[in-house]
Amino acid sequence: MTSAVAARVFAVEGIAFDLDGTLLDTIHDLAAAVNALLGEEGMRPLPKAAIRDLVGKGMSNLLARALALSGAPPRDAAAMELLLRRYQSHYAAILGRETQPYPGVMRGLDRLRDAGFLLAVVTNKATRFVRPHLDHAGMAGYFGSVVGGDDAAAKKPAAAPVLLAASQLGIGAAQLLMVGDSANDVDAARAAGSPVLAVPYGYTEGRPVQSFAADGIVDSIDDIPAWVRRA
Repeated sequence: MTSAVAARVFAVEGIAFDLDGTLLDTIHDLAAAVNALLGEEGMRPLPKAAIRDLVGKGMSNLLARALALSGAPPRDAAAMELLLRRYQSHYAAILGRETQPYPGVMRGLDRLRDAGFLLAVVTNKATRFVRPHLDHAGMAGYFGSVVGGDDAAAKKPAAAPVLLAASQLGIGAAQLLMVGDSANDVDAARAAGSPVLAVPYGYTEGRPVQSFAADGIVDSIDDIPAWVRRA
């Protein structure tokens, strides 16, 4: 089910959004940072489309998979940590340069906030980069809870980040609708006992969004008001 015609309406108090691939199109900056590091290591750059399919489980996972895809030899944990720090330095230097909200995001957030819903961000992105992205996009003020990849006991698809956001908003997980673009978001919501909607335009790790066990698919964040009412 897509678009603003809802298959069901969720009685919730809050709505949590994934960041990369849901609120913000960050792939341009992510890919530029990956390829800058690969170049320093003497490896071939990866196409942006290939890097897109690696996004979703945090920066450590993204970097490890990008290195493997480029044919890099295995590295021990200490070497990978140093590479991650270098990658993050590249990313910090270009953060927000090409990142933009997806169409309908700002209008959707306005409508949901005006309707009295509590809003949150739940992302696997390293925490230090989350608020700078929100600030750069002009959307930081919408969210009463921001949970980054380093804030909970485990990353999505574990329930912990969704449960933490619900706790910070002062509501139960069943009253928090999760909205994301990947199976990580859907599985985390399911584990937490939260309803969940998926968007079809983000970073799906190469899987069709229709294969996720979401409660519905919405074409735009601006469609979500048709799916929710205050509990």
